[in-house]
Amino acid sequence: MGHQLSPGRRSVLRAFGCGCAAMAFSRAGFASDSPKTSMSSAQALDALKQGNQEFVADHPHQVAINRERRQQIAGGQSPFAVVVGCSDSRVSPELVFSRGLGELFTIRVAGNSVDRTALGTIEYGVAELGAPLVVVLGHERCGAVLAAIDVVTKDATFPGAIGEMVAPIVPAVLRAQRQQGDLVANAVKENVRGIVRRLRDQDDLLGGAAKNGKLQIDGGYYSLTDGTVQFL
Repeated sequence: MGHQLSPGRRSVLRAFGCGCAAMAFSRAGFASDSPKTSMSSAQALDALKQGNQEFVADHPHQVAINRERRQQIAGGQSPFAVVVGCSDSRVSPELVFSRGLGELFTIRVAGNSVDRTALGTIEYGVAELGAPLVVVLGHERCGAVLAAIDVVTKDATFPGAIGEMVAPIVPAVLRAQRQQGDLVANAVKENVRGIVRRLRDQDDLLGGAAKNGKLQIDGGYYSLTDGTVQFL
C-alpha cells in the first residue's frame, strides 16, 4: 500500500524547488513524473568508477560546467547518483568522480553521518529525483572518526555540538577494535558499512527500492594519498 505525503512533507518537497504537486510514494520509492536519469544503478556505478580512474590519472574528462549547461539544467535536475560524503575539504565528490553540474546529489557532513535531515535528503534524491544509486563515501584519516577513537580510547570530550556529531561513529570504532590492521582505516570503513546497512534496512523508501532492485546502495573508501576510491 502506498504512503500518502503529509502536508508537512509536501511543503518540504516544495521547498527543494521542484515546484511539482504533491504525490504519493510507493514502498518501492518512485512516483514522480519529473525527468530522471536514464542510467541503471550498474551504469551509474560504472560512471563513478570511470570518473575516479580519470581523476587518479590526472586526466578528468571535460565536464559540463559552462553557461550552456547551467541553462540546460536550470529548470530541473536529474542526478544519476546520491553521494553521502564527509565535509572534509579534501574530499569533493564532484572532483573525486570527475562529474559536472547536475550529475551528483551530494550530502556532506563530518564523518558522513546520516541523521534525520540527511536521511530525508537521501530519500528525496532517490524518490523524487530518481537517482538509482546511493554511495556512502568515507575517507582516509577522517577527523570525525579520529575524534570518535579518542572518545573510546581516551575518554575524550568535545565542546559544543561536536560531541553529539561524533557519538554516532563510536559503535563503528568499537567494531573496528576487534579487527586486525589499522584502527583508523578499519573504523572509517566500519562507519561506512554501518550507514549502508542502515539505509538498506530502512522499511520505507530506500529499503523497499533496494529490495525491488530499483536502487543500489554501496559504500566507498577514498584515499587522500593516491585519490582512489575503494568500493566496499
